Amino acid sequence: MENLFVGIADGLRSSLGGLPPELGEAIVMLVKLVAILVFILVNALWLVYMERKVAGYMQARIGPNRVGPKGLLQTTCDIGKLICKEIIIHKDTDKVVFMLAPVLVFVPTLMVFAVIPFGKNMAAIDMNIGLLYLLAIASTSTIIFWMAGWASNNKYSLIGSMRSVAQMVSYELPMVLAILGVIMITGSLNMSDIIAAQEHTWFIFTQPIAFLIFFIASVSECNRAPFDLIEGESELVNGFNTEYGGMAFAMFYLAEYANMLVCCAMVTILFLGGWHAPFGLDFIPSWLWFFIKMYIVMFVIMQLRWTYPRIRVDQLMGFGWKVLVPLSLANIFVTGIGMYIYRAIGW
Repeated sequence: MENLFVGIADGLRSSLGGLPPELGEAIVMLVKLVAILVFILVNALWLVYMERKVAGYMQARIGPNRVGPKGLLQTTCDIGKLICKEIIIHKDTDKVVFMLAPVLVFVPTLMVFAVIPFGKNMAAIDMNIGLLYLLAIASTSTIIFWMAGWASNNKYSLIGSMRSVAQMVSYELPMVLAILGVIMITGSLNMSDIIAAQEHTWFIFTQPIAFLIFFIASVSECNRAPFDLIEGESELVNGFNTEYGGMAFAMFYLAEYANMLVCCAMVTILFLGGWHAPFGLDFIPSWLWFFIKMYIVMFVIMQLRWTYPRIRVDQLMGFGWKVLVPLSLANIFVTGIGMYIYRAIGW
């Protein structure tokens, strides 16, 4: 399968041989980005259905079961309903920024997935600084949430967007510090190199504290319970997207699941060995192992949502700054000592 994807790209390049090389590469890249966008949208639709089924199972109820086999078409019908709904814009809103926010919300996710290796030799762009690029682009989603809340001219939306900035910026710090331990061990920012370094031992075993910190910070970055303070219904109606309806609301809703895909993919790459097969089961394609691990992490995140209640905003910020940041700094210190001892012994 890995060779098939490479062959398709090479075949497309050869079919465009009459064009200038720069234009041909641009067309190949455009095809890759369209394929990634389709992948994101299809997975987001599936994850909405999956979460409804997981929630139903955990709450001893059935979940979607009417539209399509086992209710598989329920999410598709919901999207169709939202497309038909009118988007009501209040007269005092900043109309350009208000409508631009749901359009841009998928852009960071699309740009991030361009550098994620879904399998061996299966990254659209294999960058030497792929990890740095990913962190830089992913952090821009905070601006989009702020745009939505500020342009709505609604106090609940504004408070929700301010919480978004505070929460996401605060939890990005321990997330980056947790990644530093992995970078210290591998000595590379290339995600393919990080996966290759885990051929024999996954980093979840050598960096367990970093794994927990990164996972918790990722859940917070996705605005998932118990860290969904940005959309605290009991306090903010619906947070930054209170004034959005119809397909504009659906874009924010699906973007949450697209961001979950990014976070689960990063956990898989950094700590779960990426495409490497456990127990020597190399006969299964690398891309399939990647998706299996990614969806296991996704299932855990969904279980957390339906298990723990939402915490208070002061607890959220205190936990990030007083617990996760010191732990991540301690992990860097211990990792440095471990590497020094490892090299001194000469293993």
